[in-house]
Amino acid sequence: MTELLFRSDAYLQDCDCRVTGHTPEGGIEVDRSVFYPTGGGQPGDSGWLIWPGGRLPVATAVKGVGGTVVLVPAEPLALPAVGTALRQVIDWDRRHRHMRIHTALHLLSVVIPLPVTGGQIGAERGRLDFDMPEAPGDVAALERRLNGLIEADLKVGESWITEEELLANPALVKTLSVRPPMGQGRVRLVRIGTGAGQVDLQPCGGTHVARTGEIGQVTIDKIENKGRQNRRVTLSLAE
Repeated sequence: MTELLFRSDAYLQDCDCRVTGHTPEGGIEVDRSVFYPTGGGQPGDSGWLIWPGGRLPVATAVKGVGGTVVLVPAEPLALPAVGTALRQVIDWDRRHRHMRIHTALHLLSVVIPLPVTGGQIGAERGRLDFDMPEAPGDVAALERRLNGLIEADLKVGESWITEEELLANPALVKTLSVRPPMGQGRVRLVRIGTGAGQVDLQPCGGTHVARTGEIGQVTIDKIENKGRQNRRVTLSLAE
């Protein structure tokens, strides 16, 4: 299994690693990764692999077999051999924007407290689909509430529970289409706010900012009808 360094420190931008294998598709398996692999609506990180005499751009990262992370080259260049010591460097600006959008979407699920049927995170905007028969009448009010939570600069933290505890508390899961990552015996919960000021707690394996104020102002761009009871809400970063 690949050691997931981004899980313990979402702000880590580079690390040393070693090549443990190659995939038939030309991906590079590594023993530890600062690259987040595509999952849960969040894109895989891009960046670079650097080693003595070589440099390889990475287009994305994906989940491999047996808990590995696979780095996908952006160009058809020669791959570093198994056993090669590498330096990983992620595109930090892109990752940080994903973190801001992802955390903002958690807050969107607070101001729209309805079941989530889908979602997608990008570097400029993100969206959540809700089981929502009727679109909200006052979008400006939703946007003000959302930015109010951001401006409150709430702490974003995490805790862990067992899979049995999660199964005993199904209300923690807001998403209908994406199930929390399971199979390791425990599940990570992302918490926004502390004590009486807690506003959100839900399972999530993605990367987030440390405080909501880091998100910056967001705009609700549009609310689209995507089915009889499905509404898609898209938001974007102001800068």
